[in-house]
Amino acid sequence: MNNLIYLDNNATTKVDERVVEAMLPYLKEEYANPSSMYDFSKKSSRAIKEARGVIKDFVNAADEKEIIFTSCGTESANTAIRGVLNYNKTKKHIVTTKIEHPCVLNVYKTLEKQGYKVDYVGVNSNGELNLDELRNIITDETALVSVMWANNETGVINPVGEISQIIKSKNPDTKFFVDAVQVTGKIPIDVQANSIDLLGISGHKFHAPKGVGALYVNSKTMITPLIIGGHQERGKRAGTENVPYIAGMAKAAELAIDNLQYEMTEVKRLRDKLESNIIKKIYNSRVNTGIAERVPNTTNIGFEYIEGELILLHLSDLGICASSGSACTSGSLEPSHVLRAMNVPFTAIHGSIRWSLSRFTTEDEIDYVIDKLPSVIEDIARISPYQKELQTLKNLKN
Repeated sequence: MNNLIYLDNNATTKVDERVVEAMLPYLKEEYANPSSMYDFSKKSSRAIKEARGVIKDFVNAADEKEIIFTSCGTESANTAIRGVLNYNKTKKHIVTTKIEHPCVLNVYKTLEKQGYKVDYVGVNSNGELNLDELRNIITDETALVSVMWANNETGVINPVGEISQIIKSKNPDTKFFVDAVQVTGKIPIDVQANSIDLLGISGHKFHAPKGVGALYVNSKTMITPLIIGGHQERGKRAGTENVPYIAGMAKAAELAIDNLQYEMTEVKRLRDKLESNIIKKIYNSRVNTGIAERVPNTTNIGFEYIEGELILLHLSDLGICASSGSACTSGSLEPSHVLRAMNVPFTAIHGSIRWSLSRFTTEDEIDYVIDKLPSVIEDIARISPYQKELQTLKNLKN
């Protein structure tokens, strides 16, 4: 058994060894600036061009020119949102959801303070978006709608194709940005089939290193660059390109395509095995998303009347890594804004744990967690101040 069982793949993923190998030439021999004019720079320049083609195919863009390399999903989101609004400053109404990642939600909150009218679309108790609410708030003045393809905490998938149809039927000029960070490598991405205007991904969520991402901007969507400087990325994102990491992300994308069926079948099977055994063996557990459609690697389970932080500490002692929510909000004592938006009961919201698998997760690791977790929960439950409530749940389970 591996001393480390890593089930926090929505926070970051292990870098595939084949990705490392693809990066090494550009960290060692081929270190030239890709913008230089001499022959030595041509391999670096070619690597970027080839990577752009790979990412174009990965998201099914129409043209390589629609792909902009960035440093991460956060930069992609900021570039998309601010880029659209800075290009067209006449419309001041923007829309997002209550469950977005902080890289979107906090940008919208900042824009709200700067005079934009912002509507935040809610979700039901399973974490599914209220499409009627979305339909009713789009107007002729709506400049941008931003919706994540899948939520990072729950894994719940939003129907982006249907959402795009709603947006365009209400206002064809409204731009649609999709944060696709949590679906990349887990389900197919097709920007054309889903009529998406802008879409962001992040390499470290699908076995590339941290520090590289990409933004798709369709040819009919104009943006103002977030980072001003040189001519790189056709003037859409200045700064010398991170050639090794771009090459690595392209290799990760190729591997993701090769492993997509495995993700959607075997990773899902292991996720379902973990989830069903937890619910069966632990009396105070609940699946927070109900029957909502999710990415195949993620489950969010609440353990009622106990603290999630204690669960994570006990699991860490056993070499098991999981999460109580987004890695970008770790350390906060506030309950998850996502679970609050879902109206998860107060009895479970502080004891909710996100489990996120990858193609490197093994059956033995899942069996180990299933074996160890019940005693962890029982130990914590013994010191809970809610003994009466826990006993009631235990009686109901039995």
